Amino acid sequence: MKKSILKKIVAAIVLLLIIIQFFGTEKNSSIVASENAITRHYSVPPKVQGLLKTSCYDCHSNNTTYPWYNNVQPVKWWLASHVTEGKKHLNFDEFNTYPAKKKLHKLEEVVETINRDEMPLNSYTLIHGNAKLSDADKKEIEAWVNTVKKEIQ
Repeated sequence: MKKSILKKIVAAIVLLLIIIQFFGTEKNSSIVASENAITRHYSVPPKVQGLLKTSCYDCHSNNTTYPWYNNVQPVKWWLASHVTEGKKHLNFDEFNTYPAKKKLHKLEEVVETINRDEMPLNSYTLIHGNAKLSDADKKEIEAWVNTVKKEIQ
C-alpha cells in the first residue's frame, strides 16, 4: 500500500511539473533603448559599461539575456522574480526618470552593495562566473560613480 501511495505522489508531482511548463512569464527585453538610460545622460567609460552589462544589466535594465534554463518552470518564475525585484531597486535604463536625490542615493547604493559583495548576487555569479567583480573592477565603478555624482550635484 505504501508503494501505491508513493507512486501516486510521484505521478502527481510529475504531472504538476508538466502542467506548469505551459505557464510563462513576460520576458524583460526591449527592442528600443530607453531615452532615460544612464548612458544617454552621463558619460560611461567603455570599461565600466562592460562591467555593468556583464554584472548588473540582466537584473537592473530593460534587457535581460536569458540562459537556456529560463525555458523550464519553476526556474522561469524564479528568474522573473529576480529581474522584477532588481529593476524595482535600480533600473539603469530608467535612471534619468529618477529625481536628483534618488539618483545620488542609488549611486551610493551601487558602491555600497558591490563593496560588501552583496551584488551581483551569489546565485547569479555561481552560473555567470564572468560577472564577479574584482577589487580593481569595484574601484573602477566607484570612481565612475563619484564622477556621475559630481555631475548630478
